[in-house]
Amino acid sequence: MSEKTLCLDFDGVIHSYTSGWKGPAEIPDPPVPGALQFIIEALSVFDIHILSSRSAYKVGVPAMQQWLIEAFKATGHSQHFAEDIALTRIKWPTTKPPAHVTIDDRALTFTGEWPSIDYLLNFKPWNKQKKENNEK
Repeated sequence: MSEKTLCLDFDGVIHSYTSGWKGPAEIPDPPVPGALQFIIEALSVFDIHILSSRSAYKVGVPAMQQWLIEAFKATGHSQHFAEDIALTRIKWPTTKPPAHVTIDDRALTFTGEWPSIDYLLNFKPWNKQKKENNEK
């Protein structure tokens, strides 16, 4: 186990979240490209914690764990490998852990300067920016 914690958001970071919110246990979309390989590589360096707004619901963590197992299996990994990653190696906190770094699609890095309220009101996560740019 590493001494460094990497906290990953689930929706929009691991789960592509293209369908939007369907409830804490409904996770209909595929992984973000590269997410599963990133998790495998990061586990050699970090303790990974996956935290989501789903984590606050009793059904949320088991739904995310099952989704991750199925996602790993869909890429050719064995049931044992998928369960080991999702159920043993990854931690599933229900509150924000102290982390070396957090990856979240709806967060800003605080640089010591406060963003404008207008900037915050117009914030778009990466997957919404692409859609809007492609529509133009």
